[in-house]
Amino acid sequence: MSLEMKIPAVGESINEVTIGNWLKQDGDHVEMDEPICEIESDKATFEVTAEAEGTLKIKAEEGDTLEIGDVLCEIEEGEGSGSSDNGSDSSDSSSEDSESKKKDSENKSEDKSDKEDKDKSSGSKSTGEVVEMNVPTVGESITEVTLGSWLKSDGDFVEMDEEIAEIESDKATFELTAEAQGILRIEAQEGDTLEIGDLICKIEVTEGGESSDSDDSDSSSSEKSESSDKKESESEEGYAKGHPSPAAAKILSEKGIKPEEVKGTGPGGRITKEDAQNAKKSEGKKETASKKEEAQAPAAASKGERNSERKRMSSMRKTIAKRLVSVKNETAMLTTFNEVNMQPIMDLRKKYKDKFKEKNGVGLGFMSFFTKAVCQALLEWPAVNAQIDGDEMIYHEYCDVSIAVSTPKGLVVPVIRNAEQLGFAEIESEIIRLAGKARDGKLSMDEMQGGTFTITNGGIFGSMMSTPIINAPQSAILGMHNIVERAMVENGEVVVRPMMYVALSYDHRVIDGKESVSFLVRVKELLEDPARLMLGI
Repeated sequence: MSLEMKIPAVGESINEVTIGNWLKQDGDHVEMDEPICEIESDKATFEVTAEAEGTLKIKAEEGDTLEIGDVLCEIEEGEGSGSSDNGSDSSDSSSEDSESKKKDSENKSEDKSDKEDKDKSSGSKSTGEVVEMNVPTVGESITEVTLGSWLKSDGDFVEMDEEIAEIESDKATFELTAEAQGILRIEAQEGDTLEIGDLICKIEVTEGGESSDSDDSDSSSSEKSESSDKKESESEEGYAKGHPSPAAAKILSEKGIKPEEVKGTGPGGRITKEDAQNAKKSEGKKETASKKEEAQAPAAASKGERNSERKRMSSMRKTIAKRLVSVKNETAMLTTFNEVNMQPIMDLRKKYKDKFKEKNGVGLGFMSFFTKAVCQALLEWPAVNAQIDGDEMIYHEYCDVSIAVSTPKGLVVPVIRNAEQLGFAEIESEIIRLAGKARDGKLSMDEMQGGTFTITNGGIFGSMMSTPIINAPQSAILGMHNIVERAMVENGEVVVRPMMYVALSYDHRVIDGKESVSFLVRVKELLEDPARLMLGI
């Protein structure tokens, strides 16, 4: 009997997905809930897991765009497994199955019985219960996420609360943990965009653990792998040799390469996706070389390679791009500048940094001074701490300061809550904690949402001056820059001072010029006289 598997609903607003890559090949034997492929949306990647045990028949190729409900593949379910006797060895069990199932005695049926007996000998016993795991709620305003990457593969044994995948929103990455112990069956692929509540995977609950008898499990696993590979090779030798998988066939067709021109390295000589990609790259290099020769025919040949690489944008990068363009188009953004003499703060840090660290366990950095100065100025100029909500203005009587942090996956802005109530040491500790979690991709949605004002420090990368973009729905952002010694005139004399340009980008719909300039001047005054910050004046 054939079971049709269709594209599952992966999010409330997601209507279509793209086939990322197949984890199994056409004709492979798959286990129930074993990950077979990855599907991608605009924000996440999800693994699709087999809904039954049997032989996989692929109906969609890698790179295809399918709508929700479209047929993804079929699984020809096997009949029986011969695994009722837990103590029998695999060859006897396979023989019993073959005799009792003479009408349907095929090599793949034998593969199935072997596989099931080996699984039982590994010390893990199925309870028959299947736990469905759905995309959890990760934030009040978050309706969809992107499946970033699977930390486990389809068919892997997972422990309760073990991390199995990473899901991404437009601001943060979250880890998904297993809700039960058992065999993982992936339903969504990496790159897929899912809505909250969509099915992401299933877990076939088992009793006992994969590690309960490690020696026997390893031996059984090895025997299982050897037996499976041998039978697959024997059963597919005639059909698979020189025959491309669906994904490989599509790649070869696009490149105009005939299957007989490609040597297959897969089981039984099957042409795999990697084989097709290698052939594609080979043809691509020839084509590129040909075009280059034509273009450079009139001129002297250039030296050196001219390689390029095309990569798919990550979901986070695409979201960042959309948000930045949206801010530019939907706000009346202006930037005002000033400069700050950093000598007083540098002298204060030099004098007390050792005692400060000894007492509080954290260093005394520039960010705590800027955060305190910003909070004081925000309380005095509340429009800078406000935001537009429809036809209304919301004025916040607290300061939730977002701190921009650069991570390998992009810029994120964790929030320091009620920063106006925190001391220097508390602010430094919170910055260290949030920045560390951001770089490790461990930030929660609560730690990313609700900021009322943002501080970004391009100076750590050497930026001299910039016009930072507002972090919507906030109305303003302060940009810090590099500290450079410059000649300044003080009391009629030229002196050298460590100076920093500061920039305030603001939404002119909310903040008038007087308020923006006055706010920035107040920040400058507080920074150039740190005693004001400590006394709150």
